[in-house]
Amino acid sequence: MKRILSCMQPTSHLHLGNYLGALKNWVKLQDEGGECFYGVVDLHAITQPYEQDALKQATREIAAAYIAGGVDPKKSALFVQSSVPEHSQLMWLLATMSQMGKLERMTQFKDKAGKHKERAGLGLFAYPVLMAADILIYNATHVPVGEDQKQHLELARDIASTFNTRYGVEHFVQPEPYIMGEATRVMSLRDGTQKMSKSAESDMSRINLTDDADTIAKKIRKAKTDADALPDNMKALEDRPEAKNLVTLYGALADKTSDAVIKEFAGKTFSEFKPALADVAVAHLEPITKRMTELMSDTAEIDAILHKGAEKARGVAKPIFQQTMDIMGFWK
Repeated sequence: MKRILSCMQPTSHLHLGNYLGALKNWVKLQDEGGECFYGVVDLHAITQPYEQDALKQATREIAAAYIAGGVDPKKSALFVQSSVPEHSQLMWLLATMSQMGKLERMTQFKDKAGKHKERAGLGLFAYPVLMAADILIYNATHVPVGEDQKQHLELARDIASTFNTRYGVEHFVQPEPYIMGEATRVMSLRDGTQKMSKSAESDMSRINLTDDADTIAKKIRKAKTDADALPDNMKALEDRPEAKNLVTLYGALADKTSDAVIKEFAGKTFSEFKPALADVAVAHLEPITKRMTELMSDTAEIDAILHKGAEKARGVAKPIFQQTMDIMGFWK
């Protein structure tokens, strides 16, 4: 059986890119019968400046988005990273066999540290090792990843191989990437060459899962496009990134291929296409927003789900960690 592991950080609001690129696919994976572990990785969130008073509530909001988006706590383990101490314990063991040179080449570290990497915290530098521990502590066979996370997954595979070779065992599974759907890379509504991001300065660049129907319609109406009508094939949109992004979004929300969408709207202007996209987006997202609001109005339900999910996650993680300690020769 496939064992799936995927996580998100509790930073800011989740947006349409998170939903289409990850959450929607998580639901498909759980419904296909895989053993799924979906985490809120709060330890990763503190590797950069954050608001400590908001961390707990942000953690609950991400969990609420998981549930509202279709993750079923009866089918999947939904947990908070810090409530499963084996994540950080395994991270230290793996750090002893993680090469500095490989960590220095990590694109995310270079992007976030910028020109001041000497001042960057150890947590940001060692972030990929903790990510490897997140995966290996469950011996996950598959990890849904976007293009920007492939490098980190490759490091996890390298570390698993290093451990197995060093100790002459077949202990850690080498996880495989799981890339699903054509909307895995959702772009900004203001710049079709940039990925939709929680950290983008303009809120108009993204559709948040907490946005109401009027806000969603407004953001789509004001999304950047061009003056040309839609063609009858996707290849003709290669040099029109904003147009391509909106067509892709429509297809992902309506469960249609981009080719089917472009044929349906061929020759239409964006003044005709955008209202149709807004209708599809609102119809799809409004129930999610409503359920999130219900969950956040009484956090006891979320907390109970997260506690139960942590118990299930620890039931898998604890023996794997103990086996790792035994292999490495620790006293107990």
